[in-house]
Amino acid sequence: MAAAQCTRIRLWRWRRSPLRRRSDLVEAWVVLAGWAFALVGGLIAGLYAVGAVERAADEQRERSRQVTAVLMEDTGDRAPARAASDYRVWAKVGWTGPDGSTHTDDARVPPKTEAGTEITVWTDGRGQITAEPLTTAETQLHAVSGGILAALCTGGTVLGTAWLLRLWLQHRQLEQWALEWERIDTTNGWKPT
Repeated sequence: MAAAQCTRIRLWRWRRSPLRRRSDLVEAWVVLAGWAFALVGGLIAGLYAVGAVERAADEQRERSRQVTAVLMEDTGDRAPARAASDYRVWAKVGWTGPDGSTHTDDARVPPKTEAGTEITVWTDGRGQITAEPLTTAETQLHAVSGGILAALCTGGTVLGTAWLLRLWLQHRQLEQWALEWERIDTTNGWKPT
């Protein structure tokens, strides 16, 4: 006895058939549109995110200035500023701005540094200490990572929406099939008990 073979017919929702319902064709269009919008939307979102990161890094570079500050207090045996990988400690520093005004702020400096030591800090356009601008390599890494994340989130959202719409369509199909089976059974006198 030969084993029963199940053949899979590809793209059956797109082929003309008396068994194909209109809802099958709508479902096929939903899947196709979902994939198309996910790819195009993901690409656009990714490129936009890359541009936004690069613009932000350029603005940070334009605003930032490297200045020489003087440590105003001994750092002694203070605890590190952040995690174990960051060995620096917080201490008060002072510097003179380009307009001649004097500024003071807290900065991260090497531990066990004596007051009066000159250190290099970065300031923003308002004369406040800021982080060192990203290097070109760091900017590229952030841009690529942000672009990939934005593309995946956008594509995933679109595909998730298409999947929910497809589930709703399948639920409607099952309801229609149940109504048709009930009509057929009632017509032939096979009313379910």
